[in-house]
Amino acid sequence: MVVRRSAVVGWDALSWVLAALAYFLLRFDLVVSERVWQGVLAYTAVAIVLQVVAGFVFHLYLGRSRLGSFDEVTLLGGIVAGVSVLAGAVLVLTQPVWSRGAAIVVPTLAFLVMAAGRWVFRTAVGEKQHQSDGAVPAIVYGAGDAGHQVARLLAMAETPPYKIVGFVDDDPGKRYLRVRGQRVRGRGADVVEIARETDAQVVILAVTQASPQLLQDLSDRCSVAGLSLIVVPPVREMISGQVQLEQLREFNVADLLGRRVVETDLSAIAHYVTDRVVLVTGAGGSIGSELAVQVHALGPAKLLLLDRDESALHAVQLRLYGSGLLDTDDLVLCDIRDADALRRVFERHHPDVVFHAAALKHLPMLERHPEEGWKTNVLGSFNVLRLARESGVEHFVNISTDKAADPTSVLGHTKRLAERLTAWYARESGLPYLSVRFGNVLGSRGSVLDTFRAQIERGGPVTVTHPDVTRYFMTIPEACELVLQAGAIGEPGDVLVLDMGEPVRIVDVARRLIDESGKELDVRFTGLRDGEKLHEVLVSGAEQGSPSAHPLINHVSVPPLDPAAVVADPLERNELRDLLRTYSGPHARARGLQGGSAAPVGSVA
Repeated sequence: MVVRRSAVVGWDALSWVLAALAYFLLRFDLVVSERVWQGVLAYTAVAIVLQVVAGFVFHLYLGRSRLGSFDEVTLLGGIVAGVSVLAGAVLVLTQPVWSRGAAIVVPTLAFLVMAAGRWVFRTAVGEKQHQSDGAVPAIVYGAGDAGHQVARLLAMAETPPYKIVGFVDDDPGKRYLRVRGQRVRGRGADVVEIARETDAQVVILAVTQASPQLLQDLSDRCSVAGLSLIVVPPVREMISGQVQLEQLREFNVADLLGRRVVETDLSAIAHYVTDRVVLVTGAGGSIGSELAVQVHALGPAKLLLLDRDESALHAVQLRLYGSGLLDTDDLVLCDIRDADALRRVFERHHPDVVFHAAALKHLPMLERHPEEGWKTNVLGSFNVLRLARESGVEHFVNISTDKAADPTSVLGHTKRLAERLTAWYARESGLPYLSVRFGNVLGSRGSVLDTFRAQIERGGPVTVTHPDVTRYFMTIPEACELVLQAGAIGEPGDVLVLDMGEPVRIVDVARRLIDESGKELDVRFTGLRDGEKLHEVLVSGAEQGSPSAHPLINHVSVPPLDPAAVVADPLERNELRDLLRTYSGPHARARGLQGGSAAPVGSVA
């Protein structure tokens, strides 16, 4: 490194000498007087001293930028310009016989010589590294910023894993573009054909905001052609927006999300969580446990974890504190159906903030046992809401689901009723009691990923209800960030909905997981189940979403539901049991109710 820096300093000094000699010998027809020579030597000496001093002061020679990079050459140009002004001023004042044009021409020539030396170095180094053995020939899909970054990283790597043999890009304006010597050979539709022509074995997708459709289509074509698909990570996974070579990875199922992730404004969140008593119901579940982790990081005065599953509480305590003794009063074993037990929890701990994640969520099971969904998702939510209001809880966030929009299942109806109950308590109190609605969560217990992976492990087949069924997806951390953000920006009675991008075909997820497993397995279609939709919606036809304070979150309003109408002992008269079974069970299709709105359940209100 020291040798290289010394060589750069020496080259820059020599550039001033060569530039001055070239100018004055040509300017005076190779005949220069002794007095002019004195001026030349004085000018060159002053320029070299100023160049070296400025180079170290501004860290040009200390590795501030990569040698020959745009940033380094830009800094070099600024230094040369400054040196030319100072050196020219000194010579004009001290040397009466002096060519004024030299103050412009000599620095320009010197800068060109300096830049030429750097260009030769970068070219030589790049050619040397491109000759590395073992690099797999690759086509880069995308000749934009990400494509340029990938090309630069591979050119500078000591042992590059890939050797670029061409680019493809869908922008017609880049038809003749060359990136580090490799030209754009065609459009994305031609990538397989171009890969065959160039003997490429890998396609690197350098599009950081690729849609799910593009990802799946490209994956399918690469799979048929025997090509490996490597993706540049989304911007959120980069360091300072820059691609890192080790971040290039195989295409995976999470890439099908194809949208920006929700970014939580911690400063806005901290004010209502930090130093407060926070209660999380359903804390042992996938969402509840991750929510507990994120709340814990914000420094609450006390974090209460409530669940009816003692094993789940043990797991979340281990995750949070590294201890599973279950001997602290912040772990609460309680069922939200039990209003008396729940009241004792509120009276003892007096929480300031409640995140209500406890629910029954498996749609087919609730179709068979609708009264259980009513007891937990409606009456249990009512218990939590009522006791929260009575004990003075200031913030209440109810975790809902996209199935509550235009509900066609017991799960959807019960969660919508919970949203409406939350809206009623918000209207009565004027406090930020609100709901958060999102789609399927990747990796949650019982999610489609768990099901598919278990089926793949057993050797298949992988079952999908319908070839065209689609769902919205998000990750567990995203879901919890949305919940936290909602408490910070939501208004009383709001239902906040994440902008989840485009829905993903479930069969694409299944095939992606099969491809990752390396097994040859069949996909079997089983048909939609009772209460299940072909396509979910985040906002119903009767609702109208409007922007919130967060660019990726919208809010809708739901009609408040007076809890007095809900808890008028319908279970004792079996009215609810009959209603739910009629609406969501096997007789629903025959009655033509399966695709309807929430009107029958609304009749309870």
